[in-house]
Amino acid sequence: MKYDSLNYQPENAEVSVYECEIHLKFRLIEEKGVLQDREQLLEMLIDAFSCGSDEYLEPMQIKVNAAEISELEASPQMRRQLIRLRNSND
Repeated sequence: MKYDSLNYQPENAEVSVYECEIHLKFRLIEEKGVLQDREQLLEMLIDAFSCGSDEYLEPMQIKVNAAEISELEASPQMRRQLIRLRNSND
């Protein structure tokens, strides 16, 4: 079963704020004009990387860090969302 991680919230789950950092380095064969549109560049690169390596993409370095942080370090908007999630009955 596949869940959308942004929408899936198991019952009685505790939620926290995490600071995530991702460093990706890879080589990609792509049309020259595609990488000039800065609005869609990050989305296109993440989509290409998430499809996995093939003859067009060669992963070189992957580093992922995720650490729980204090709620006080989160923005006011994130703190409000935490309160909503904790108070929801769904």
